[in-house]
Amino acid sequence: GTTVRVIAGDGRSVGSRLTARTYGVKDTMTITVWDPPRRCEVSHTGRVVRGVGVFEVAARGADAATFHWAERLDLPFGPLGRFGWMLVRPGFRAGLRVSLRRLARSLTAG
Repeated sequence: GTTVRVIAGDGRSVGSRLTARTYGVKDTMTITVWDPPRRCEVSHTGRVVRGVGVFEVAARGADAATFHWAERLDLPFGPLGRFGWMLVRPGFRAGLRVSLRRLARSLTAG
C-alpha cells in the first residue's frame, strides 16, 4: 500500500529526501542517520506525518536477523488528532502487519 520515491540525494545517505504515499497520505522525510546495514533514522517533515522514524536490523546468527521499526509521531490537530488516531489505529495496524509479512516473504524468497 506504500510507494516511496527519492526526491533529493541518492536515497542512501544522510540528507537524502524521500516521499512516501500510503493510501493517499503523503509522508515526506529526510534521512538523518545512515549506518548500513544496521540503522537508518528519518525525520518526517510533512503536514500530516511529523516526527522521527528508526529502522534497525540486528543479526541473530549467520542466516537470520530481527528488523525493528519504531516511530515517534506528532499527531496533528491536538485532541481531535488523538481521537482520530484511536479510530484509524486498528486499520492502520492491520495494514502494517500485512505490509511487514509481505516484506518478510520477499526477503526470505529466493
